[in-house]
Amino acid sequence: MRTDKSIVLVGLMGSGKSAVGRRLARRLAMPFVDADEEITAAAGCSINDIFELYGEAAFRDGERKVIARLLDDAPQVLATGGGAFMDPDTRARIADTAISVWLRAGLDTLVARTRKRDHRPLLNEGDPRDVLDRLMQERYPIYAQADLTVDSREESADATADAVVEALTDLLEPGSGGESVPR
Repeated sequence: MRTDKSIVLVGLMGSGKSAVGRRLARRLAMPFVDADEEITAAAGCSINDIFELYGEAAFRDGERKVIARLLDDAPQVLATGGGAFMDPDTRARIADTAISVWLRAGLDTLVARTRKRDHRPLLNEGDPRDVLDRLMQERYPIYAQADLTVDSREESADATADAVVEALTDLLEPGSGGESVPR
């Protein structure tokens, strides 16, 4: 399977965007880029520091600019931050230039995967389970606008990457015999 577009992974923190993205990039022989890593490199400080020093609005502005720059590069697998797809300009740019894949995960999975991580500023705003549940309610309807939806598999990032390849193949090579994945 070949595509001349970037593959952009969207979803909540803990959905597996980075882990799945790395595996997906290897399978597709494409470079992998993590938008959060690019943002911290551009800012010269951590995401937590950006939130603390400048606030979420400044972070989102930088995120929008970095993702726009990345989408101008050669095709790649791009893992975005959980809030990136919520920005209408970023979402429109992704729709115009890339194939978006929502890695959907359930609340228990997200809680388990984010439990021991302290680099997620939004989870410092209260009980992580409550925060994730609220974010699911707010963001899942927007994430559902992605070109493809793939459930983030419990068994492994490799299994989820395989499911993404199958969904992409169905999208890009109709009649390939794979199972259709709903939007």
